[in-house]
Amino acid sequence: MSSYVYILTSKKYGTLYVGMTSTLKNRIFRHKESLIPGFTQKYKVHLLVYFEQYSDIRDAIVREKQLKKWNRAWKIRLIEKMNPLWKDLYFDL
Repeated sequence: MSSYVYILTSKKYGTLYVGMTSTLKNRIFRHKESLIPGFTQKYKVHLLVYFEQYSDIRDAIVREKQLKKWNRAWKIRLIEKMNPLWKDLYFDL
């Protein structure tokens, strides 16, 4: 089973959120519908702008922890390398 590390944003250069899941499409849907209480619901962080896929959940956990420690500029560069237009990738899943 695959695992995913993902970055959501409220808008281009907006509030960022890093998360991890084994059901990417379902998890992002839940964020979009504000079904997950907390940070993403409060700040309307619903746009999927970056994700990575892992075959081993342990690797995804390590990567999520790494990205959470990164500063904002590094995360923005990572997003723009894969998704320079900050397109919502949810609709391509």
